[in-house]
Amino acid sequence: MPAQQLKSFLDNHHVKYTTISHSPAYTAQEVAASAHIPGKDLAKTVIVKVDGEFTMAVLPASTHVSLSRLRTATGAENAELASESEFEDLFPDCELGAMPPFGNLYDMGVYVDRRLSEDDEIAFNAGSHTELVQLAYSDFDKLVHPKVVALS
Repeated sequence: MPAQQLKSFLDNHHVKYTTISHSPAYTAQEVAASAHIPGKDLAKTVIVKVDGEFTMAVLPASTHVSLSRLRTATGAENAELASESEFEDLFPDCELGAMPPFGNLYDMGVYVDRRLSEDDEIAFNAGSHTELVQLAYSDFDKLVHPKVVALS
C-alpha cells in the first residue's frame, strides 16, 4: 500500500491510480528493472537544497540531476544534493530514499524534468522500496503544481 498520506490525498481528490508491487529495489534503475518499466518512464525524486531550502527534483530514473541547470532554472545562487541524514526526518511515513514526488504533502517545492511532463503517465516510488504508484501526468500536475524545467 502506498504511504498512507499519499493514498489518502489521492483518494480524497478522486484520482485514479495503480499500485505496482515489485521485489525490493533501492536504486531508481533497480526499481525500474524490478517493475518492468523503462528507466526513462520511471520518475525518481532527488532531494536538493536550493539556496538552503529543501526541494524535490523529479526526473527520469535513467538520468542525473544537473545542479547547474537547476540553479539556472531557479535563479538560485546555490543548489546542492541533500544528504539522506539531512532529510530523513522530513518523510516520516516513507522508507528512506523512497519518497513520492508530492512536495506539497511535505511543504517543499517540486521541479520536474521537462521530459516527464511530456509523458501521459508518471510512475514513482510510493514511500517504500517495494511499491510504485502510476497515474496520469495531468493529475500529478494538477495536484502538485510542479515547475517544469530542464533538470538533466
